[in-house]
Amino acid sequence: MAATLQETLLAPDIRPKVVADCQTLIEQEVSDKSGISGTAIKLAFKTVTTFASGIIHDAVDTLLPDMVAKLEPFWAEFSASGSSEFGDFLAKRGGEVSEALLSVTDARAANSTRAPIRKAYNTVRPSGVKNVEAALPRLGALVQKYAAA
Repeated sequence: MAATLQETLLAPDIRPKVVADCQTLIEQEVSDKSGISGTAIKLAFKTVTTFASGIIHDAVDTLLPDMVAKLEPFWAEFSASGSSEFGDFLAKRGGEVSEALLSVTDARAANSTRAPIRKAYNTVRPSGVKNVEAALPRLGALVQKYAAA
C-alpha cells in the first residue's frame, strides 16, 4: 500500500526539507505579488516577519500537519486519476483546495493572541482564495517532489 502524504511529508528526515521549501514558496509568492493587493500582502508579510523573525518557518512547521491532512484527499484522488502533475490537478480545483487550506490558517489566526498577526491576517484574508489558488501549481509541485520520491 502506498504511503500517505502524512507518512511521507511528515517523516522526520523529510519534514525539515518540506518546511524549508514551503517557506521559500511563500517568499516567492509574496515577491511575485503586484498592484494594490500585492502591496497589502507585502506589507502584511513584512509586518509579521518584523514582529517575529522566524515566524514563517515556525508557522509552516506548526501548520504543516493540518495542511497535509487537508491535501490528503486531493492527493488520493490525484493518485487514482492517472494525472501527471499534482499542481495542475490542484489548480483545476482551485476554490475547493484553497478553502480547505485556508480553513487551517483561519482557525490559527482566530486563536492567535498576537493582535498584529491577527490584524495582518485579516487584512489579506479577503483575497486569500485568489492568492492560494495562484500558489497551487507551485504547492502541487513541491508536494509531488517528496511524495513521488
